[in-house]
Amino acid sequence: MLEIKSISKTYKGSNKKAIDNINITIEEGDIYGFIGPNGAGKSTTIKCIVGIHNYDQGEIYLDGKTLKEDPIEFKKQISYVPDNPDLYEHLSGIAYLDFIANIYGVGKEKNELIEKYTTKFGIKERLADPIKTYSHGMKQKITLIGALIHNPKLIILDEPFVGLDPKAAFDLKETLKELCDNGKMIFFSSHVLEVVEKFCNKIAIIKDGKIVSQGLTDEIKGDDTLENKFLELFE
Repeated sequence: MLEIKSISKTYKGSNKKAIDNINITIEEGDIYGFIGPNGAGKSTTIKCIVGIHNYDQGEIYLDGKTLKEDPIEFKKQISYVPDNPDLYEHLSGIAYLDFIANIYGVGKEKNELIEKYTTKFGIKERLADPIKTYSHGMKQKITLIGALIHNPKLIILDEPFVGLDPKAAFDLKETLKELCDNGKMIFFSSHVLEVVEKFCNKIAIIKDGKIVSQGLTDEIKGDDTLENKFLELFE
């Protein structure tokens, strides 16, 4: 499981904590939604989990490995798709996927996985082309495939459906559900509350750097919609 225990962070030059005493536990098979308004601390939390930002206190564990004490082993088990990913656009699609797979030490199954995911997401025929010639949606797809290629334990997604056509969005959801059925974990941030409500079995809501509600999605929203519950918390 992923355990985020009492992490806090204050940016240099600020007197206010960007995130304050965040505690989240994600178990195998969870698709965990993370929602809140702009500036609430979602991106800061995610960047702390993946090791982009340091945090001032607390600790993050993945299957007993801590991010601070064992960062390489920790990061081998995760993947991260940011809302605006940077790619090596001079590379072809296949060169990029080979590069990512080699970084993570993917073995003989590499070609099989590339075949599987590029076929599923409909970009197999464009793998020889430079990424700079891809549309926004195709760049999002190649980023997602790169995130899945090393079979990570934890997949962290920040607005992953932006730019995807309806079929690609459906295929991504089905792929993520399949991964979770096999014991993976998804941590998923989005402003599209309808998608979060239908897709995530658990959620956490963050406001002003603090978790204000978390637990099973059905229990948090009750008989109402998640959108209405969210708006109640931010009136």
